[in-house]
Amino acid sequence: MTRKPSNRTPAKGPGASAVAKAAPAEAKPAKIDISGYQAALRWLSERPDIERMRAVKLDDTAFKLDRMRALLEAMGNPHESVKMVHVAGTIGKGSTCTMIACMLAECGYTVGLYTSPHFIEVRERIAINGKLVTKPAFVELAKRVQSAAAKAKVEPTFFEAITAMAFKHFADEAVDIAVVEVGLGGRLDSTNVITPLVSVVTTIDFDHTRILGDTLPKIAREKAGIFKRGVPAVIFDSTTELNRTFTDAAEKAGATLRIVNKDIEFSSRFCTSPELGPHTRVCYYTKETRIEHLPVPLPGEHQAVNCGLALAAVECVKQAGFACPDALVTGGLARARVPGRMELISERPRILVDGAHNPASMNALMRCVGAHVPYDSMVCVFGCCQDKDVPEMLDKLNLGADKVIFTRATGNPRAADPYELQRMFQERSGKMSQVARNAGDAIRLAARAASRDDLICVTGSFYVVGDAMRAVAESREPHARPKPQTV
Repeated sequence: MTRKPSNRTPAKGPGASAVAKAAPAEAKPAKIDISGYQAALRWLSERPDIERMRAVKLDDTAFKLDRMRALLEAMGNPHESVKMVHVAGTIGKGSTCTMIACMLAECGYTVGLYTSPHFIEVRERIAINGKLVTKPAFVELAKRVQSAAAKAKVEPTFFEAITAMAFKHFADEAVDIAVVEVGLGGRLDSTNVITPLVSVVTTIDFDHTRILGDTLPKIAREKAGIFKRGVPAVIFDSTTELNRTFTDAAEKAGATLRIVNKDIEFSSRFCTSPELGPHTRVCYYTKETRIEHLPVPLPGEHQAVNCGLALAAVECVKQAGFACPDALVTGGLARARVPGRMELISERPRILVDGAHNPASMNALMRCVGAHVPYDSMVCVFGCCQDKDVPEMLDKLNLGADKVIFTRATGNPRAADPYELQRMFQERSGKMSQVARNAGDAIRLAARAASRDDLICVTGSFYVVGDAMRAVAESREPHARPKPQTV
């Protein structure tokens, strides 16, 4: 399975090469006195941020677990005192993590949730039972990490620092269990210092191919790097080649692999009811569990896969000694909501946001909107990162959009030029398109063109979606601003 070559021109200019190559280990930023929340944010912003770099190379400089281990050791290894669930994958990580956290919280446990990226503010990444880490706690955590970094004589990246802060917060608050989302890849991701109760890998597809590899088996091997000896691993049934890749990786790691829809009986069907409208239902059967016709709380047929994986993960947690009655598990699942994914953030005009950021997730979004959201015409606000498979994303966008307004995320050097996106789109489609300098301007432009029954859909990048959420929030009274995720 070789990735189709992209027509995208390689990024040029400062930072186009492997910017992260030496910065994390060598850079010595001036010490900042973390005296308050803004100072903590400033300290974090000075960390090398691989999420925003135009291109990075998967090597032992940019991605180095030794640095993360040294940092955590200087903090007293807080991650070792917390039971965890570890989730990697290309598509559906955030949804799967949220469903797992909601089910465990409903069972009466205090559940930490660590996800990335954030949409409006960085504290969204660290939550316990739906409550974001407070600003005072955030400041103290940043201080602890800064002090530990000095003690260990390392300069952590942004992601290493925020990951260490999350682990310390969960340990300080004595959570019963934490659900941890991998940031990038798996094998060399900063989160991969933990030994979880279960390792989960969601759907694999092409993304970050410069870093993870240009074939699905190569990408899968990087994701399977989270498998640990003696720790059960869960995937969803895929192609023979990918199943074999994961099976081989599990055998090499000494992990027991269970495949949903193969080792675990599973089925799903799309249906409509007066109470729930269009939705997907799943059936899940094992020796210990029998769940029939369970509504998936998140829209889209693709969420059935994530739901099956979440149920399998909770069952592994149950086998590790946690009491998880089926009735509470299903009740918690029903309350799962994921911000920034198929989220309606405004009724007038109707604005839907979804952080679809690769061809597979764009395809799922267009299918999901078509199945779940009635509209006359759809105006898409689109911006993406230049290191994505842009032609494929534009082809998927063309499946559902009647008109497109191209834009770019603010402050993100990886953002593709919206005029170049428009040019490529016009070559592939005869549909109307415009360019706006930012997501806020794009939404205002779309609102002027949209009628009451039209839909404005903002997508292509978590960063563009975050800009859109912020713009909509700033146009309202403070009490009407988007609320953080709840569990």
